[in-house]
Amino acid sequence: MKYNYRKFRPTSWHGAVLLGLLALLATACGPAVETPAGPRSLSVMTHDSFAVSEEVIAQFEQEHNVKVTFLKSGDAGTALNKAILSKGNPLADVFYGVDNTFLSRALEEDIFEPYDSPLLVMIPYQFILDPSHRALPVDYGDVCLNYDKAYFNERNLPAPDRMEDLLEPQYRGLLVVENPATSSPGLAFLLATIAHFGDPGYLEYWQGLVDNEVLVVNNWELAYYNEFSHSGGTRPIVVSYSSSPAFEVIFAETPLDESPTAAISGPGSCFRQVEFAGILKGSQNRELAEKWIDFMLSPAFQEDMPLQMAVFPVLDEASLDANFARYAVTPVDPASFDPQEIADRRDSWLQSWNEIVLR
Repeated sequence: MKYNYRKFRPTSWHGAVLLGLLALLATACGPAVETPAGPRSLSVMTHDSFAVSEEVIAQFEQEHNVKVTFLKSGDAGTALNKAILSKGNPLADVFYGVDNTFLSRALEEDIFEPYDSPLLVMIPYQFILDPSHRALPVDYGDVCLNYDKAYFNERNLPAPDRMEDLLEPQYRGLLVVENPATSSPGLAFLLATIAHFGDPGYLEYWQGLVDNEVLVVNNWELAYYNEFSHSGGTRPIVVSYSSSPAFEVIFAETPLDESPTAAISGPGSCFRQVEFAGILKGSQNRELAEKWIDFMLSPAFQEDMPLQMAVFPVLDEASLDANFARYAVTPVDPASFDPQEIADRRDSWLQSWNEIVLR
């Protein structure tokens, strides 16, 4: 609908009113002008070690017109406690970071909504520990003993090859571990010793470590960056990850031909951790939460994780950085437990460990 405003010259208030009416009519008959909608919001609760590349997040945000906010909430155990305490009125839409040592507790507390992601068909069955798909596997890593090659080479001392070696007098005062009550890798190493030596055999082993002057600290950062001899400390053996030697090469200040550290990865020497993500019950963004879970299982996210969090992707088709693939160790027959057994016995194991090690 068009009007020739040049022929119309209002000379009175009647004309002015008529002109206004015509203008309104023209607006009503013209094309609608849409106001661009702002981005939606999605919040993801994580443990403090979570990291992802900005460009990867931007890809998801642009594709879905969403702003993603990450709520870092302490270590895995602390973050899970916060998710449980806010059950029904969640602090976020999605929770990432609960691992197989805490999985049963998360499922028993019923904090997740089931989601059968179409990408689960691409994930090996051994990682799918919750058949109801409330917690979906995202990544895995192996906690292993690591050692400083230079320390042993300079002293012409053979590096340890298995957990039993650490009871020998030549390794007295050389080991630092994390407290399993306060550290995820510390708990994983404790579980490795239980799987390897049995219960109560693991307590005898830990008594031997105490007699051989093991050092216990509260977290991985203190153990690796303060006490480990490669980082300037005095202890050349540390509980860390099978991927740690790869990171020593990838992030070295000067290029290296080989890693200065190595992981002990023989049968039963390591414990495999699997980390999960789930949609928190009470989320008001179910559709976006599903899309985020799918994104975490997609190649873009899965291929970014190794260099961000030193973990392996659960997606078989995800490509690995060449140095990560070359130097990260794949343990032989890593230890594992049914998540329900961990849930049932964790407290008693920790109490017994505490009486032996920290008495």
